[in-house]
Amino acid sequence: MSDATSALYVRSDEVDGLLTPAEYVDAVREGYRDRGNGAPAEPRTALFNDDPAGMLTGYMAILPTVGAMGSYTYAAGFGDEDAHFLLPLFDAESGRPTAVLDGASLNPFKTGATGAVAVDELARPEASSVAVFGSGPQARGQLRATATVRELDAVSVYSPTESHRTAFAAEMDDRLDAAVSAVRSPPDALSGADIVITATDATEPVFDGDDLEVGTHVTAMGQYHPRHREIDAETVARATYVPDLRARIHQDAAAFIQAREAGLVEDEHVHAELGDVVVGERPGRTDADEITLFDSGGTAIETVAAGARIEERARAQGLGETIEMSPASLALTGK
Repeated sequence: MSDATSALYVRSDEVDGLLTPAEYVDAVREGYRDRGNGAPAEPRTALFNDDPAGMLTGYMAILPTVGAMGSYTYAAGFGDEDAHFLLPLFDAESGRPTAVLDGASLNPFKTGATGAVAVDELARPEASSVAVFGSGPQARGQLRATATVRELDAVSVYSPTESHRTAFAAEMDDRLDAAVSAVRSPPDALSGADIVITATDATEPVFDGDDLEVGTHVTAMGQYHPRHREIDAETVARATYVPDLRARIHQDAAAFIQAREAGLVEDEHVHAELGDVVVGERPGRTDADEITLFDSGGTAIETVAAGARIEERARAQGLGETIEMSPASLALTGK
């Protein structure tokens, strides 16, 4: 029989700030390199409840080179009207549990890092201006991570609520080297932007795809619902389309699904998964005038990769609490 094994439980306050945005980007790039080399991963499973209203969702990945596998699960809404995130990690070779992370604080950083990896692969090398749609934690994570892969000069922020976009712009202007300003309309945000980031809870497109300038890269990360989308069909049709996982075009990549329903694209419009581009299996940007689009719905690839790096750092700094977990050979007795 196998002996009980110990795992590390890392609290949210210990996770918070343990990695820099650049370190998150490095970890997530390694995860997508694993995926590009064939590592298994699947889109999320989302279950919805009406009364009380809520969503339970999760996704999994095995990353052999990273050395970890796991699932990211969270409940949102229900009677608590809040969200709670758990990230269990297992050793990719032995299958033994190694850690459990309280996972909410890492969410904007690992998601932002995924967007930054896509920017690095798909945006023009000289890209220096960004349009951000959204003013919440995810927008903050996307912008901070993007600033680690491109030298940014100017950032325009649009959010429907003036006080939100103004506060966000002021905060990011203090934090980044770039000049960050709030703007009054989506066209104002798009004007002159090399990179466009949507990080919102909008259910309808936040800008007109016809307004995109040639050579723009777009990262859309705020929706993973078959009928909710931040970007329109025109944007999808005009762009070299790269999702995090190809299977999402049949599940929850609403912008692509609705572009296909409108007859503007077929499944073959998918250029590649992000991992394919990271490992060089497929090219990224090939033309300065090309519009590129990364559709980020969230996967366990970035979550497990980032979580493994957090576990490593936590152990090195003596953080976390050891918990004991019994294998099935000891616990699954039926007695």
